[in-house]
Amino acid sequence: MTTGSLGLRSSGSYGSLQQQLFQNSSSPIQTTPPIPRKPPKLFKEKDGLFLWICKFAPRKNVGMLLLCVVSAAAFLWVLYVGKGEVAAEQSNRMFAPETVHKYTFRGIESIQKNNVGQSVSTVQPPPPPLPPVYFKGYTLPPGNPCEGFTLPPPPADKKRTGPRPCPVCYLPVEQAIALMPDAPSFSPGVSNLTYIHEENQSKTEFGGSDFGGYPSLIQRNDSYDIRESMSVHCGFVRGIRPGHQTGFDIDDSDLLEMESCQGVVVASAIFGAFDLIRQPKNTSEYAKKNVCFYMLVDEQTEAFLRNSSELNNSMRIGLWRIVVVHNLPYDDPRRNGKVPKLLLHRLFPNARYSLWIDGKLELVVDPYQILERFLWRKNASFAISRHYKRFDVFVEAEANKAAAKFDNASIDFQVDFYKKEGLTPYSRAKLPITSDVPEGCVIIREHIPISNLFTCLWFNEVDRFTPRDQISFAIVRDKIMSKTNWTVNMFLDCERRNFVIQGYHRDILGRLTPPRASIIVHPPPPVILETQHTSPFVPTSTVITTPIKKIPTKRGRERKSKRHRKVIAGNKDPNFN
Repeated sequence: MTTGSLGLRSSGSYGSLQQQLFQNSSSPIQTTPPIPRKPPKLFKEKDGLFLWICKFAPRKNVGMLLLCVVSAAAFLWVLYVGKGEVAAEQSNRMFAPETVHKYTFRGIESIQKNNVGQSVSTVQPPPPPLPPVYFKGYTLPPGNPCEGFTLPPPPADKKRTGPRPCPVCYLPVEQAIALMPDAPSFSPGVSNLTYIHEENQSKTEFGGSDFGGYPSLIQRNDSYDIRESMSVHCGFVRGIRPGHQTGFDIDDSDLLEMESCQGVVVASAIFGAFDLIRQPKNTSEYAKKNVCFYMLVDEQTEAFLRNSSELNNSMRIGLWRIVVVHNLPYDDPRRNGKVPKLLLHRLFPNARYSLWIDGKLELVVDPYQILERFLWRKNASFAISRHYKRFDVFVEAEANKAAAKFDNASIDFQVDFYKKEGLTPYSRAKLPITSDVPEGCVIIREHIPISNLFTCLWFNEVDRFTPRDQISFAIVRDKIMSKTNWTVNMFLDCERRNFVIQGYHRDILGRLTPPRASIIVHPPPPVILETQHTSPFVPTSTVITTPIKKIPTKRGRERKSKRHRKVIAGNKDPNFN
């Protein structure tokens, strides 16, 4: 029997693959050889039988019977042979190489499907997505000069007893820029913070304003219930967009520029033309190109700057971009100053870090060095200096009353309210908290939800009670810290004085008047003295001279002492009385 009779191809590749599949099969496939066909012999036997039947059929009656028997046998034989041929053909087709491949591959596919089904049922569900990446701080490498830096003792100068700057170890600007975090810091307690918008407001128990809203005491208490998603009052409550028809309004072109600031912003403000603009010093070229320097002024200050020829149509003075604020929300300029001071994250919604300095200060250190020293190196998201002298809120309140910085009754009401909420005098029991009173003229912060929440709630206290933010700082900080592990980096006041220089001290902001034009001091009028000259060359006349104040000279030791007249008894000088 040849392969051609079975319908198989003689290709060795298929044959080898067929053999391999047969060997790899768990149960060998049994094949039945087909029944051979002999068509010539079959036809001869049929012809002879037919002639024999025709010969004997007319002679005997049994011819018909024989004919029927033979026909039936032939019919059965044909059925048998045909059935064998069909079976052989089916067998040949089933086990042809291409057929074997097809059935084998189908079997493999079915096995794979079954295995996949088993793996799905046995393998655990896919793990949840990786948590977001946060900045976790860093440590300086060993041998870095700032690694073990300690403050030296203050210089012994008995004549200078007030606050003074102290040395601070900054990294070089290039290293500070390279250490800027790629990811934000973790925001404990709250991850989604939104702000309340109310067009129709109604006054509540006490305090509040149209700009900050009138949150009830229930809403105030709810704002200190820290949770993942929160919505709080945070100024600008009457407008959908901060700075647009909310009070404290800013031109749309300026708002677009402020929203485009996505890195570091250094901001300050001058209202009422009380301060002079001071340019930052020691600023790197990288900071000049990448840091946003904004000075917010009111219309009165803008007019003063234009009259003094400092401001032109470019709206820039040195590094500062001047932004004019319209429709200030408060009559008290101290409250107006708290809006940019505490709500920079609303005016610059896309900025990552901000450095706020009061208008009376001059920045003398690169912003990136300040951020590295007080935020990134400390792994903090909020930094503020503590007061150089006072650590207790109650002592600070009494100092504000003594200096007449605000209405005494309002200060007493605020302090008593905080006492009922559990505020206690500062003591060593509060360590590692080093102070309850900040020096708020500089604020360094990262714009993440928890620090934004802190400044929002701090502003709400200023809006509800007095504008003395030193009094309300501790109560807001302690309430948030009681619900989360968030902390504030309160560094020394002498360190703050290292990177900002105070131009002048302003005890009472509301009493100061805008700076006036300088007064020209004329020399005193001449004094006419009548002197008579006896020189023959100068005729007798009146000479105009300017009196010169005689400067007393110090007597030297080499000068001889005057002789005193010796008085002898009995010879009394008649001129001596």
